[in-house]
Amino acid sequence: MRRPLYDRRHRGRYYDSRHSADSRKPGRPGKRWCAMRVGFVGLGVMGRPMALNLARAGTPLVVWNRTPDRCAPLRDAGAEVAAGPAEVFRQADTVLLMLADEAAVDAVLGRGTPGFAARVAERTVVHMGTTSAAYSAALERDVRAAGGAYAEAPVSGSRVPAEEGRLVAMLAGDPAVVASVRPLLAPMCRESFDCGTVPGALLMKLAVNLFLITQVTGLTEAFHFADRHGLDRARFLDVLDAGPMASSVSRMKAPKLLARDFDVQAAAADVLKNNRLIAEAARAAGVASPLLDACHALFEETVAGGHGGEDMVAVLRALEARTDGTPAPLAGPARTW
Repeated sequence: MRRPLYDRRHRGRYYDSRHSADSRKPGRPGKRWCAMRVGFVGLGVMGRPMALNLARAGTPLVVWNRTPDRCAPLRDAGAEVAAGPAEVFRQADTVLLMLADEAAVDAVLGRGTPGFAARVAERTVVHMGTTSAAYSAALERDVRAAGGAYAEAPVSGSRVPAEEGRLVAMLAGDPAVVASVRPLLAPMCRESFDCGTVPGALLMKLAVNLFLITQVTGLTEAFHFADRHGLDRARFLDVLDAGPMASSVSRMKAPKLLARDFDVQAAAADVLKNNRLIAEAARAAGVASPLLDACHALFEETVAGGHGGEDMVAVLRALEARTDGTPAPLAGPARTW
């Protein structure tokens, strides 16, 4: 039986153009292709549910993760588990990278080694993690010079939207490459937006994250203010939820604050990393970011206090420590920006 061209759960967005009579190979317009296998590397808090949604949508998938036991649910969902990154690139035409940082991306690609060109030539590399915009621009140049294609596709959302396939993707790159990558994102994302050329998508992601960081920190500070004034904390959150300030973010994070539930959706350590990337981009462009700087200090204290693996609402601990006069001491030199 012929597989439908789209998954109706995703409002008719195409998710598997292999089944279109006019489908073309990603990054190689004009060439017919079939039975494309997709690679996915990086099965962390975000990556694993994203890859699971791809596998469950019927995408032929080959995956790899540095920690092998993270791969087990993907194997159960029908994905092939590769022995290493090189095998992923040998088997897949398009490889999605959902990795923690620039060093991890370079290691998976073999960048700076003779193996780099062998991996990326005639492949499409899709960078879905959050790194500096300058890094992504340089990576695109290197991939294209080696005969590959490249697109940025960072996503906005945390673990729960990743599990539910409700992420928002930002795409940048050559228009033909972006057009070929977009259908692959539908099982993972409810919307995708074209952000122009590289590094437009990563800059957009940093702008979105700036708003997220200041929003959640503001919510947490307001909760702490209400708590220390003896207000009914649940009633405070009810009032907030009934008013115009309510949002999907506040509705996700407010119950965690009330329950002191710090189980991770977006880890404080990752938020601090993103904060640094945004601050560096702001300084490079001469853009003032005073609210971000205040958040940066609070997340530094959160991580220094041993809470980097907890959800970002654990910034509450840093606020409580400041109120109590016991902020966590920071290690390392002071920031120069």
